[in-house]
Amino acid sequence: MDELNTLSRAMLDARHYETNQSAFIMPEDRPAFHLSPRVGWMNDPNGFSFYNGQYHLFYQYHPYDSHWGPMHWGHAVSSDLLHWEYLPAALAPDMPYDYGGCFSGTALTLPDGRHALMYTGVADKITRHGGRQQVQTQNLAFGDGLNYAKFPGNPVITAEDLPAGASDEHFRDPKLWQEPDGRYRCVIASRDNEGGGQVLLYESEDLVSWRLIRKAAENHNRLGLMWECPDLFRLDGQDVLLVSAQDMLPQGFEYHNGDGVFCLIGTFDPESGEFRERANQAVDYGIDFYAPQTILTPDGRRVMVGWLMNWDTCNQHYRNYPWFGQMSLPRELFFRDGVLCQRPIRELEQLRADRVCCENVEIRGEKVSLPGVDGRQLDLELEVFPLDGPYQRFSVWFAQDEQFHTGVSFRPHESVLKIDRKFSGSRRAIIHQRRAKVAHKNGAIRLRLILDRFSAEVFVNDGEKVMSLAVDTPVTADRISFFADGAVRLNVKASHLTK
Repeated sequence: MDELNTLSRAMLDARHYETNQSAFIMPEDRPAFHLSPRVGWMNDPNGFSFYNGQYHLFYQYHPYDSHWGPMHWGHAVSSDLLHWEYLPAALAPDMPYDYGGCFSGTALTLPDGRHALMYTGVADKITRHGGRQQVQTQNLAFGDGLNYAKFPGNPVITAEDLPAGASDEHFRDPKLWQEPDGRYRCVIASRDNEGGGQVLLYESEDLVSWRLIRKAAENHNRLGLMWECPDLFRLDGQDVLLVSAQDMLPQGFEYHNGDGVFCLIGTFDPESGEFRERANQAVDYGIDFYAPQTILTPDGRRVMVGWLMNWDTCNQHYRNYPWFGQMSLPRELFFRDGVLCQRPIRELEQLRADRVCCENVEIRGEKVSLPGVDGRQLDLELEVFPLDGPYQRFSVWFAQDEQFHTGVSFRPHESVLKIDRKFSGSRRAIIHQRRAKVAHKNGAIRLRLILDRFSAEVFVNDGEKVMSLAVDTPVTADRISFFADGAVRLNVKASHLTK
């Protein structure tokens, strides 16, 4: 039987709608090499995996509107994590346990060759007072990389499987993997009865019957409130637990207000299931980065991708936008001196063209533009050195014309790097600036800016820190200029990024 004939009406409707409506979105109106939704709304990455020779990236998806709505799973595939091909939507909210939405989850290739999706279903229950309360459960779907059928025995993890005091209203985002001995495990985000986040570890022999092992990690009211989207992996001899936290309070320049992503670095005991934390740090210090997932690539790299947006600013656009939301550039993770670092995936170098090198450019209190250094699809590498003593500030402006610009600036006497988009064209009083403490040697600093039409990602000192932000400036604003309050010597390498 043709598997398409077994799809639900909600699934068929979503696929029909996205096929028709996406035809009206021109490629030049999207990011060039960051994944955006086929149509409508995108948030968290889901099911990031390598299956049948291709990278698969699913995503939280509301095809019918560019604002958040009942969650589906959008779907795209790539051979290099930069050139994406849309596939039909993979999941739609069409069952009693997920009619409120098919929320975040992960994917795994099974020994029998099937592609398994594990996701959070959202529905309502009637409370004892006659009201309605959201309830979240964990569910399975199996497929061939194109079509997926939900497991008839769903849900497979419910409120009955929660530890005492845990909320079934906030119980989501399973990260699934298989141990070398064949056991399946997953970590799931949860909230305790005090409103704090925790990560729960579950285990199964058959992927269907699950048991709670323990609380692998707990917040204890340190880092935000509810924790979301956990991802547990081993890297360079250390264990890392990625977590996205809601409602964080700032801690100096390390963590900022609102929702953010951090990692716990330490040791995961596979027998007891306990994660013993040694250190924690922010993962992205910019405005827009949330809910990342990682994958171990066939050549052994740990690669991360996140939603390049934030919940406090994501609903300010007009209803007539045909799409909204984009993923970050995939990033390779590595440790340097005990710090989790990131660099753009090496495949990006294949897109470089028309390289321009400018060395020993002196900037003394004036704004400078350089021939050939412009554009909105650019890999821009900068080395900044003090000249004639300390300088007060160095800045680079991009996405610039007579009216608009977005800036990155560094003040060595404060050791602070700032990103600023208040002049990017926004008419709303939303988040426009973020700052991070960065290391430098007497004002010498290295920056790498990856620009792609509607975003900028700033890698500091070869990936020691990253600051990401979305940019909604018209793409015709494509000038770049440099400024120094004081005197600096600047080396520039600029490559246009083409598909």
